[in-house]
Amino acid sequence: MRGPLVSLLSALLLAAALSMPARAGLFDDEEARQRIEQLRTEMTDLGKRVDTVSRNQMDFANQVEAIKVDIAKLRGQIEVLTHDLEAAQKRQKDFYVDLDSRLRKLEPAPADAKTEPPKADPALETRDYEAALAGLKAAKFKEAAASFVAFIKTYPNSSLAASAHYWGAYASAQTKDHAGAAELFGKFAAGWPKDERVPTALESRVASLEAIKDVKGARVTLDLLAENYPNSEAGKKAKLRLKKK
Repeated sequence: MRGPLVSLLSALLLAAALSMPARAGLFDDEEARQRIEQLRTEMTDLGKRVDTVSRNQMDFANQVEAIKVDIAKLRGQIEVLTHDLEAAQKRQKDFYVDLDSRLRKLEPAPADAKTEPPKADPALETRDYEAALAGLKAAKFKEAAASFVAFIKTYPNSSLAASAHYWGAYASAQTKDHAGAAELFGKFAAGWPKDERVPTALESRVASLEAIKDVKGARVTLDLLAENYPNSEAGKKAKLRLKKK
């Protein structure tokens, strides 16, 4: 009995030994497949992350452009509101001036008093200016330019004359009337040299003169801008342009 049993056990051990390499190979293949699947999963996840980053970059770029547009709109609104405030202050001042003039009319005039020429109606003056400004706000540049020019002729001594010159020049430039724009910008800079808008006006005058091929006039204006307003942004740009010429 022991002899056959030993032979059977020996046969079983031999069969087990022969089958071990096959099983080891099977396990190695399974681990390789699992590793490949894991790498594929990691690669897919990495691709998704790259796509997410790309989308975020595009969204960020679009947001930056939208913010730039909003900033430009806000600057325009601030400028318009600033001038609306100036107009409101002007109306208040005109009201008191008008009231004062009415009270003076009630006072008896001296016997040797000289007759003064009639003054412009402050209310009508303000109305005409606001009508021109409304055309500018509505982007009706041709009508606005004509209205500002008419205002300047009608009210040459108005406290709003400086703004009328500036906005009239701006509206003229928008209609490609560069000669008219250059003339008004020049008169504005000469008449109100301490106005904070003068550097911008002179810079715009240069652009208008260049548009009509007035090279000499543009050079003179650049010199004036660089010399009289060196600390302004427009003055600094003028200096750089003069150095390149």
